[in-house]
Amino acid sequence: MKEIIFDFGDFIIDAELNESPTSQALYDQLPIDGVSQIWGDEIYFSTSISMENDEWAKETVELGDIAFWPPGSAICLFFGETPISAPGEIRPASPTNIMGKINGDLDKLKSVSSGAEVKVRKK
Repeated sequence: MKEIIFDFGDFIIDAELNESPTSQALYDQLPIDGVSQIWGDEIYFSTSISMENDEWAKETVELGDIAFWPPGSAICLFFGETPISAPGEIRPASPTNIMGKINGDLDKLKSVSSGAEVKVRKK
């Protein structure tokens, strides 16, 4: 597993990437900067990464998952339900490639606002 950091300025979140092709593409481009967007209890931000859905793609995700959303070339951090989630599930806008897991206090992510800068780097 590869370890990375999401730096939101006021706090840092540690994470681990899986061995998927999308995770490797992200890791190879680090460090990257982004501008946070909020959709329910999901933070996402656009990147220059271009990938299609891979064998790790899922229609629903788990709490703390890090994923890549191909239609928006975006990294997504899931810390709760999205506006289209049914009870008991976390559903992205469309299938996302699961890239890893957040290793930290997910409640900190609730303080992030749209427009907040995020820096992603290797740990």
